[in-house]
Amino acid sequence: MTEPTTRTLDVPGAVLTYDLRPNDSGTEPVLLMIGSPMGAAGFGTLAGAFADRTVVTYDPRGVERSARTDGAPESRPDEHADDLHRLIAALGAGPVDVFASSGGAVNALALVARHPEQVRTLVAHEPPAAQVLPDREAALAAAVDIHETYLRSGFGPAMAKFIGLVGHKGTIPADFAGRPGPDPALFGLPTADDGSRDDPLVGQNMVSCSHYRHDFDALRTAPTGIVVAAGAESAGELAHRAAVAIAERLGRAPAAFPGGHGGFLGGQKITGALGSDYRDYLAEAWT
Repeated sequence: MTEPTTRTLDVPGAVLTYDLRPNDSGTEPVLLMIGSPMGAAGFGTLAGAFADRTVVTYDPRGVERSARTDGAPESRPDEHADDLHRLIAALGAGPVDVFASSGGAVNALALVARHPEQVRTLVAHEPPAAQVLPDREAALAAAVDIHETYLRSGFGPAMAKFIGLVGHKGTIPADFAGRPGPDPALFGLPTADDGSRDDPLVGQNMVSCSHYRHDFDALRTAPTGIVVAAGAESAGELAHRAAVAIAERLGRAPAAFPGGHGGFLGGQKITGALGSDYRDYLAEAWT
């Protein structure tokens, strides 16, 4: 694969940074890999598995190299969707294929609802869309509590609560948000508050991402092929359950992908229906 070329794109309220790994000999659409708040660096291994395609990765607004210019404390999925719309237009490559994970999957679904003509196929991997869960009230309250803990006590205590929430198996108890959080030191997190309040996860995207309401009517009528994927090892976790619920709302079965919520990060070999690596699962989705 050609070494990535880094470019920037001015959008309302931010300057986006993205990496382009060109392949001029391929005939497949550009492959866009997105997360949120995870940036381009998290897709390094997976991008390298698609040497036969032009691959684009990017840092969402407020993350790593993509600086916000508006000073806003929150990033909303509709903002991210507009950023992606502008990025795809800037590529000038026609409809793209998208692999989107976690908050990136929430943002990509928002993009398809608004601009379905820009996406040929979307693989939405474990979008943490708490609004679709039967225990939504408890899940949404837990997300708000994590954010408020961050504003009150800083990164370590908030992140410890976040780890507890996303790793919880099964229905979120009604009193989950009111429980004391685990000791940040147990996870190697800082216990002292450094005073910053601009963390992309527990600061900028925690509430807006989890509370987002998807336009299922628009998604069901979109010409885009939508595959909602859930990790085989994350069954029972919030993002896995949300993926299953979204797939059901779209009238289809969720696709079982290897690993857990971050199963694609290491490009590990897996066993299963295809008996190969993560690339094969995605390649199957494109067909």
